[in-house]
Amino acid sequence: MGKQAEQRFGRQRFNLRKLNEAKVREQYEIEITNRFAALENLNDDEDVDRTWENIKGNIQTLAKESLGLHEIKQNKPWFDAEYLGFLDQRKQAKMQWIQDPSQSSVDNLKNVRREG
Repeated sequence: MGKQAEQRFGRQRFNLRKLNEAKVREQYEIEITNRFAALENLNDDEDVDRTWENIKGNIQTLAKESLGLHEIKQNKPWFDAEYLGFLDQRKQAKMQWIQDPSQSSVDNLKNVRREG
């Protein structure tokens, strides 16, 4: 699965740009240090996978609280009704030129192409 597909299907993305602010970065560092200090007291007898899930969960929870989630902006669709209208106008001018290859229809086709 590609990177883009992973992002679309539920992987959380955190707003890492907030870490550029000194105050937020310092607060995040303090909180992460405190969380890992608490994790050091865990038993060494615990399963490695369970310990990893605990660490991962703590990091994700802290990042979500401190940084928030990254909001993906929706791109404006470029192929809209205005563009469809232009395509129809161009198609009509070309059909007119094919039916009547006079200079006026050639000029009309060139003007329609320039407008788009």
